[in-house]
Amino acid sequence: MLHYRNGIDKESPVTATVACFLNLKDAHMNRKQKIINTAINSQIIDHNLTAIGVMDLDGLRKTVNDAYAAFPENFFHTFAVKANALVKVLEPLREYGMGAEVASPGELLIAQTAGFSAENIIFDSPAKTIQDLRACIKNGIALNIDNLQELERIDALMLEFPDSKSVIGFRVNPQIGGGKIGSTSTATATSKFGYALLDGSNRDELISIYKTRPWLRSIHTHSGSQGCELSLMANGIKIITELAEEINALTATQQITRIDIGGGLPVNFTSEIVKPSFQDYADILRAEVPLLFTEKYQVKTEFGRAIVAKNGVIITRVEYTKNSGGRHIATTHAGAQIITRTAFLPKSWPIRVTGYTSNGEERTDKTSDVVMTDVAGPCCFAGDLICVNQALPKLESNDYVMVHDTGGYYFSNHFDYNSLPRVAIYTVSGNDDDLTIKCIRHGESLDDVLNKM
Repeated sequence: MLHYRNGIDKESPVTATVACFLNLKDAHMNRKQKIINTAINSQIIDHNLTAIGVMDLDGLRKTVNDAYAAFPENFFHTFAVKANALVKVLEPLREYGMGAEVASPGELLIAQTAGFSAENIIFDSPAKTIQDLRACIKNGIALNIDNLQELERIDALMLEFPDSKSVIGFRVNPQIGGGKIGSTSTATATSKFGYALLDGSNRDELISIYKTRPWLRSIHTHSGSQGCELSLMANGIKIITELAEEINALTATQQITRIDIGGGLPVNFTSEIVKPSFQDYADILRAEVPLLFTEKYQVKTEFGRAIVAKNGVIITRVEYTKNSGGRHIATTHAGAQIITRTAFLPKSWPIRVTGYTSNGEERTDKTSDVVMTDVAGPCCFAGDLICVNQALPKLESNDYVMVHDTGGYYFSNHFDYNSLPRVAIYTVSGNDDDLTIKCIRHGESLDDVLNKM
């Protein structure tokens, strides 16, 4: 029997799992190599390139399929439009079976333009205007109520539209604490989101609100986000599921028929491996909240980053390189205007990069010296860095840098720093050896930039 350096048998489950991860990494990187080659051969990237974004539609389809495979048929997955609001990304997500979760009138219009029907849209803004509420209730779009003042407005609108088909419920903050990233933690004691369940007599008051309003048929929480443990998310969902059961028992009917468990599944930005997976999440929910896996409730999710992040990359060109203080600095055209969170909160949002020569060959430690490198963006502030002091194969002027896992919160959330234009976005689809690449959003011209000012 053969044994290896770590003492693990070649055919052990652990070794097989490691081999599977390595094969997965190779497959993903091979496809990304094909994307670079296709973009060069199509003259989409060349010595004039600043930056582009690319979404892989086949990867997107697989991710959605993985989400549905992990959960039973009473789960319906909606996509958090804020994570990638491009119509030509939303259209395939709808075709793959997702609904849309929106948080502004603009996102609602975009979702409708992408073909999502009213019954498959959830409106979730904490600052809904009376016009927003009226449009949703009139047209049968689901609503999650943020606060008691919003409830007063909805009370009046329900008198105006008593036959509304909107599925309405409260967003409940279970106040169970946050994760590693404070700015994205939504279930803290003082969170701006939702009805604070543990304050004073709020729990009893909320139960009374449901008992006197039979049109409140849903309940919602969003306990997780990047940096949150799955156990924290499951705890918040368990709390609102128990609350739904209590309300239904007191009303002697199943008044609440839908539990919206939100999104927030974290993404692994350190490698190609998808961890945690949708199956990991389903397993912990099944253990902690088994009632969700019966057919008693329709369960809605609002995944965003977990759907799109690993299916998108940014490709940018190295304009200049230099050395400063013993550090190799490669200045590119992708910085805070696209990769905003990483530039401002690098410890919370680290990101991977890979270098390629101008001919599209990946730079490796076998072909280039490895040097400590800062990859910089074009913006005029010192912190505009994609990565800091990383050991990378040495980048040269006119090389390309691929920024991984950027399909979520990068392409459609442009930051107008230095009046830099929005970059072009492309989709790819098809077999690795015969990729189809298509522009779904043209890059802005300087006239476009001027017309916004």
